Amino acid sequence: MSDSKPIALDAMGGDHAPHEIVAGAVHAVRERGLAVVLVGSPRVLYEALADHDATREIPIVRAEEALAMDEGALASLRRPRSSIAVACHLVRRGDASAVVSAGSTAGVVATGRLRLKAQHGVLRPAIAVALPTLPHPTLLLDAGANADTKPEMLVQFAQLGTVYAQLAYDIAQPKVGLLTIGGEAEKGNKLVKRAHELLQAAPGIRFTGNIEGFDLLTGRVDVIVTDGFTGNVALKTMEGAVRYAFRELRETISDSRVAQLGALMQRSRIRELHRRLDSEAHGGAVLLGLNGTVVIAHGSSRAAGISAACRLAVDLSAAGIVSTIGDRVASAQKHHRRR
Repeated sequence: MSDSKPIALDAMGGDHAPHEIVAGAVHAVRERGLAVVLVGSPRVLYEALADHDATREIPIVRAEEALAMDEGALASLRRPRSSIAVACHLVRRGDASAVVSAGSTAGVVATGRLRLKAQHGVLRPAIAVALPTLPHPTLLLDAGANADTKPEMLVQFAQLGTVYAQLAYDIAQPKVGLLTIGGEAEKGNKLVKRAHELLQAAPGIRFTGNIEGFDLLTGRVDVIVTDGFTGNVALKTMEGAVRYAFRELRETISDSRVAQLGALMQRSRIRELHRRLDSEAHGGAVLLGLNGTVVIAHGSSRAAGISAACRLAVDLSAAGIVSTIGDRVASAQKHHRRR
């Protein structure tokens, strides 16, 4: 097991909490060698750990409350002792290296902002999601943290995404695209047009221009920036389209023996495609711009998804993503003051 500070895992957040969360923690510890601490109700978590004969392997930190999946941002104020709040406190206190939660996205974002605070100079934290493109994932942000934004925020999202791509995928100069309704610079609303102007002049950002919705999975750029409203709609539309496509594929395969034989011959490629398009395989979204690493796993995550989210959190924390973002934002502010 790793000797580093453990991941604070919100064991009470998610559609399948706490049992799948605990199973994911056990997998992360036993199969990935990670250090994990579960945050939640001790009695419930002890019983879940006992099912895996893991009561001595993974410690538990008590949390009196939990945010329901249908609770919004205000729940972070109503439930100051929730499992996600306690997990954030462990990071703030230096007892954990990162937070992982499959709970309500709005609740996690609000609690993270309240407990960990935005980094100095960060206008708004943003959710970054890895899209399953080749040869490496494309980052989409903001994917839902900020429905209303200003042009300057989109520029900062580009900075956050650039740092993430450099650290996670070893891309020296990530290409950044602005999501809008046309490739021309004049296409889009006032927000997009002004953001386009600012991105062209922004230091440290390799801005390649506008992209459209059909570019989301082409790998044309490494980082896609947009406001949280548009980003969340785009993400969920893409996820729905993928589920629909695989459902239709399964029905087509089952229609005839010839189709079944063809699928059998291509099963390894079909399995690999399914794995690549599975949102759980990428570990979840990352809330960038806070004084701590926060990974938001998919709400429907099972054990494998939780384990992958813990791996992602460990990797980003070890790479120093928080300090690197701080340095990048400070450098951009100095450049802006000199102009």
